[in-house]
Amino acid sequence: MTGKIEMSRPIVEMDGDEMTRVLWSSVKENLLLPYVNLKTEYYDLHVSNRDKTEDRVTFDAANAVKRLGVGVKCATITPNAERVKEYNLKKEWPSPNGTIRKILDGTVFRAPIMVSSVQPAVRYWKKPIIVARHAFGDIYDGVAIRFNEPGSAEISYKGRSGKDEKVKYPELKGPGVLLGIYNIDKSIEGFADASFKYAIMKKTDLWFAAKDTISKVYDADFKEIFRRVYETKYKEEFAKLGINYYYYLIDDAISRVIRSEGGFLWACKNYDGDVFSDMVSTAFGSLALMTSELFSPEGYYLSEAAHGTVQRHYYRYLKGEKVSTNPTALIFAWTRGLMRRGEIDGLNDLVDFSKKLENAVLNTIEKDKVMTQDIAKLSEPPVSKYVTSDEFIATVKKNLEKSLAA
Repeated sequence: MTGKIEMSRPIVEMDGDEMTRVLWSSVKENLLLPYVNLKTEYYDLHVSNRDKTEDRVTFDAANAVKRLGVGVKCATITPNAERVKEYNLKKEWPSPNGTIRKILDGTVFRAPIMVSSVQPAVRYWKKPIIVARHAFGDIYDGVAIRFNEPGSAEISYKGRSGKDEKVKYPELKGPGVLLGIYNIDKSIEGFADASFKYAIMKKTDLWFAAKDTISKVYDADFKEIFRRVYETKYKEEFAKLGINYYYYLIDDAISRVIRSEGGFLWACKNYDGDVFSDMVSTAFGSLALMTSELFSPEGYYLSEAAHGTVQRHYYRYLKGEKVSTNPTALIFAWTRGLMRRGEIDGLNDLVDFSKKLENAVLNTIEKDKVMTQDIAKLSEPPVSKYVTSDEFIATVKKNLEKSLAA
């Protein structure tokens, strides 16, 4: 390789919090900047900066993705009461992921990064399970009330035409909490479209699961829209490819997922996808071995690290201790974002570099047996020695340079 790879347009870079922020910077410095003339439009989503800007920076970052088309995101804190006190925040700001996904209104596809030395915890699983998570509505944009005495409540809807509808909750017999959620048909249709298109691209079966037997309006709307989109747009293509679409009740889907050999795309409503993507990634090895990519109907794209900010490791890092935090998902967040930029802009060198960097990570784990603590504990055969985050990144860099030289 001679000279740095050029980019014609920037990607949106969203920095994050705690240990992942430290590793995000290290990945940039060691694995990207020496090889790519990296162009980014930078937004600092550190929880203190979100607090300082009244969360404006989160909205600006999301709108920048709409303008530039591609973004990459580090893991961020969603503050609770303890975090408000820890960082001296003005209030419990909303989830930045929820805010960004609402603005981009897409579908998040989360897939395990398959490593030969890490066997799934579910012994039946032989192939990856990809979770398609609707990235709009549900509890992430819900409204809630805490009430302290018996009473009554209702949902009231007023249409622009003047139409007025109301539905009452059951009698509230004592103190408690109330939550209202919503969704939009257009967003659900986009979710269905993205799921069917992704299944066709991967040539894999698509499952969708909900609870329409109980949620006879909300979940039933999802079920009907998926059925209509499939019947009118994708049924023939699925038949040609020999793949299938299945609808299951969510509880039935869980048992089928556990008994399956994997090898399918599982579409979930927003909250379901939040929970089950974590379950799937953990069962395949680690949250740090998971890709997370958002595709919107308008063509917006965001790759991110699907795991948390690794708070415990960060506290040890601040004390000067060496830590063994796995940066794999952070590296893949960058590679997928750069790959997407390269695909859109016709930059084959950038696409090729991204693939080589991903292979360098896999070779580090599979061939060199160089692993961070989380992967070493899961490895078969067992690996007694593990490395620090810095040592892992250094080995990835050596493997990358070998590949680039070849």
